[in-house]
Amino acid sequence: MVGGSARSAANGAPLTEALLRRNKIAEVGERAAQRPIGWLKFQLLLKVQKSARIAQRVEPPSAPDSPSSPFRLSPLAQAFVLHFGEMGSRWGINRTVGQIYAMLFLADGPRHAEEISEALSLSRGSVSMGLKELASWNLVQLRHLPGDRRDYYATPRDVWAIFRTLVEERKKREIDPTLTTLRTLLMEPATDPADRFAQDRIAAMHEQIELLTDWYAEMERLDTERLLQLLRLGERVVKALEFKDRMLGRGKGRSLTESDDGRT
Repeated sequence: MVGGSARSAANGAPLTEALLRRNKIAEVGERAAQRPIGWLKFQLLLKVQKSARIAQRVEPPSAPDSPSSPFRLSPLAQAFVLHFGEMGSRWGINRTVGQIYAMLFLADGPRHAEEISEALSLSRGSVSMGLKELASWNLVQLRHLPGDRRDYYATPRDVWAIFRTLVEERKKREIDPTLTTLRTLLMEPATDPADRFAQDRIAAMHEQIELLTDWYAEMERLDTERLLQLLRLGERVVKALEFKDRMLGRGKGRSLTESDDGRT
């Protein structure tokens, strides 16, 4: 075999790397056959090499790298995340949900569930439930990356977009059902003085909430830049109302409701 390899090289026929490796194995086998112990080692070597080649063929391709570096919470970020978790229970959401949202808010790019679980030391089940809750509030956005089957999540970058979404969702979940109930109660017949008194109180509450929702609808139609201009007016709006009251002869301490009711 060795002579054959030399003659092929002498004749100018190029030997591939696989052929050279096969010739080398055959040469070692010829020498090992002369010694029983060496032959056993040679057979073991062949099995190891065969297993290695099979493993290389069946090894699945590695998953693409994350779009950004692995997320690690700094001490400042940890304080922010912990605070959101504590406040979550006061806002009517789970502590875990608050922590997940705070982490995604500070992240420099979309994150998948494994990264969130590792950074917050949470189970995959808790992370999955928390992400579903945030998605139901429209507070996280689902992203997909080319060549990656995993789901990535991110929060809107615009803080005002987050604020608008949060207010709208709370309105749908809390204010709108309350208004519906109040309207239903006001349509019930009042058969005695106690019911009439109760309906008067309910009507006052209904009117106040509806006034606020009408104001919110007007503000919602404004773009962010115009809304910021309105908010920055601050005290100047109060002064303008006070000036109008003086022009109309109203007292400084009187409310607009009293004036509208004819109690000026």
